[in-house]
Amino acid sequence: MTHIAMMVGEALLMALAMFWKVGWSLVLGFAISAALQAVVSKAGMQKALGRAGIREVALATALGAASSSCSYASAAVSRTLFKKGAALVPALAFLFASTNLVAELGIVLYLLMGWQFTAAEWIGGVVLVAVMSALVRLTYPTRLIEEARRHPESGGGHDHGDMTAPGDTLWEKLTGRQGRVMIAQNFAMDWGMLWKDLALGFVIAGALSVFVPDGAWQTLFVTHASPWVQVPANALIGPLVAVISFVCSIGNVPMAAVLWGAGISFGGVLAFLYADLIVLPLLDVYRRYYGWKMAAYIGAVFYTTMVVAALAMDVLFNALGWVPARDPNIRGEMMHFSLDYTFWLNLVFGALAVALFWIARRNPAAHAHHCEHHGAAHHTQHHRH
Repeated sequence: MTHIAMMVGEALLMALAMFWKVGWSLVLGFAISAALQAVVSKAGMQKALGRAGIREVALATALGAASSSCSYASAAVSRTLFKKGAALVPALAFLFASTNLVAELGIVLYLLMGWQFTAAEWIGGVVLVAVMSALVRLTYPTRLIEEARRHPESGGGHDHGDMTAPGDTLWEKLTGRQGRVMIAQNFAMDWGMLWKDLALGFVIAGALSVFVPDGAWQTLFVTHASPWVQVPANALIGPLVAVISFVCSIGNVPMAAVLWGAGISFGGVLAFLYADLIVLPLLDVYRRYYGWKMAAYIGAVFYTTMVVAALAMDVLFNALGWVPARDPNIRGEMMHFSLDYTFWLNLVFGALAVALFWIARRNPAAHAHHCEHHGAAHHTQHHRH
């Protein structure tokens, strides 16, 4: 009994360590998302993304790369774009870009796992968009798409219009009093809706890293098999592990580091990283947004896309000799707290979070009571996960 209690304590400590490693980047992502919500007109974005041509997909990809890194917030923006006229491919391209091409995700990958994973994430993000676009065009379900646009959302969604901060220039919008208040309100609402999912994800990842020994991961991912067997098997298994881990976007990087240290293939780890868009809570969000048939279609397209992209990156990076060395001591390093760059980044961005929460508390949003857990799914002011 004492041994189990110690392991539970270690799992909670690991969860805290994982959050500590990426906490500052979560604040950065939500702050970027909040600022974009305040200054960017969604009406203009939706008008620009009404077709599924190369230009529209490229624009959606760029917008996603410039937005926040939380999967749930990204899903909400994608839903807003799609429901108000954007074509399906640009709406889904936005999702992939906002969870794979954002700067803060690349920074965390670089610090925890090396520049090679950052490069594979960013190059792979473009490959993901290309593969997904091809798959949707090949299987284009016209009737299903129209049904999804008209699907009545469960859970009580609310549309708050297309509010942006006043000002003639971007600087005026960001620095004006109303702009600062809107940014703080958006930041607080995003955190309010998603903190439970994030906390659950870190706890599950911490438990998996402590209670599941490396040997079990190595058996599951057939690490002792021939590369001809292991590489495709890992690409197929990686997303399935992500599906049950619940971890959102940047939050899955520490778990990916644990898998890499345990001997999982490069492509298998990438497939796990790419799969934050098909974790169980997000699949349920898609069901609420679009109905279960469209949710199943999106899940199938995303899974296939992630497997193909991971395999392509594995082949490419092995051919270039860019696969990094493993760090079998990654668990211990993540649980080591010191006055390093992580401490100072968490201090700075923690202060920013406190300031934004304070501003939001002093200026409560009139529609704040509409926000609810996973209403993720429904707050149409989201622009980022």
